Amino acid sequence: MSEVTVENETKNINFEEKIESAKKLLNQLIDPQITLSNSVEVYKNGIKELQEAQKMLDDAKLQFEELNK
Repeated sequence: MSEVTVENETKNINFEEKIESAKKLLNQLIDPQITLSNSVEVYKNGIKELQEAQKMLDDAKLQFEELNK
């Protein structure tokens, strides 16, 4: 049981890191000095971070649902 908890804590940390990274990327997009090519790259990276965070949420929800069966 403690392994699952440690695993979940690690996932939570990774989730938090993904969200923090996405926020930093958003701040880069807000910068009026960003070039178009840089903004496209930053946008792609931000979408990737958010998709990975969403997958982590979906996985956690599935685990939670399975535990409550």
